[in-house]
Amino acid sequence: QVQLVESGGGLVQAGRSLRLSCAASGSINSIKYMGWYRQAPGNQRELVATIGNSGSTNYANSVKGRFTISRDNAKNTVYLQMNSLKPEDTAVYYCNAYCLNYGMTYADYWGKGTLVTVSS
Repeated sequence: QVQLVESGGGLVQAGRSLRLSCAASGSINSIKYMGWYRQAPGNQRELVATIGNSGSTNYANSVKGRFTISRDNAKNTVYLQMNSLKPEDTAVYYCNAYCLNYGMTYADYWGKGTLVTVSS
């Protein structure tokens, strides 16, 4: 079993910052990719940012220049620094990890999500 636990969500005014964290634990051999996705009410889940184990990153156009993803491989933890937040960033943010588990298979794992609300 692999568990992902997010933290750091909350209510913030537009223009301010928040930092999300996600720690992976359990039957993990290695983590190839970690990332953040979000889902606003009435919308599909969408990619926010991903980071590979070598540090390569990928961002949605809507967050480029405002959000920064990073990871601590020793702690199996990924972070999302969100600056200059906008009301349209309001969503449930989900952590994702693409892991090689103890069964020697790759699989996607998801956290339960953390709510970010940006007020105008």
